[in-house]
Amino acid sequence: MNDRSEADEHWMRHAQALADRAASEGEVPVGAVLISPDGALLAEGWNRPIALHDPTAHAEIMAMRAGAAAIGNYRLTGSTLYVTLEPCAMCAGAIIHARIARLVFGARDPKAGAVDSVYDLIARPQLNHAVAWSGGVLEAECAAQLRAFFRARRKPPTE
Repeated sequence: MNDRSEADEHWMRHAQALADRAASEGEVPVGAVLISPDGALLAEGWNRPIALHDPTAHAEIMAMRAGAAAIGNYRLTGSTLYVTLEPCAMCAGAIIHARIARLVFGARDPKAGAVDSVYDLIARPQLNHAVAWSGGVLEAECAAQLRAFFRARRKPPTE
């Protein structure tokens, strides 16, 4: 995959499959994929706060934890993180501290997005690390995944 947009769509589809896994476990369907600087899959994660009884177990955090463990370093320098939903403030902070080079997200989060929608934490010039980012990759599909999940949860049970 030499074209960045082609690679972005490929990895976002992988993250969407992980979001489906989160939904099947009763979690909000968010998936994340961490790619090494050479373009290989380094780690993946999906939302697990309910299952793990851990408010920090967001898809991004799970992927970064797995990636850091895989390379033996909490610095994920040069890596790219793909996530189906715009990161929250907690995840944006972790992305900065991990020194992730690039963030790519699908759906925007108008209630808690900390990259572009509500806050702009990722690329602040005052920070000691700036993360390049792209939003809206497969946005309609990622947003539809979330809407379908919440619509099903609000649906009254049938007898």
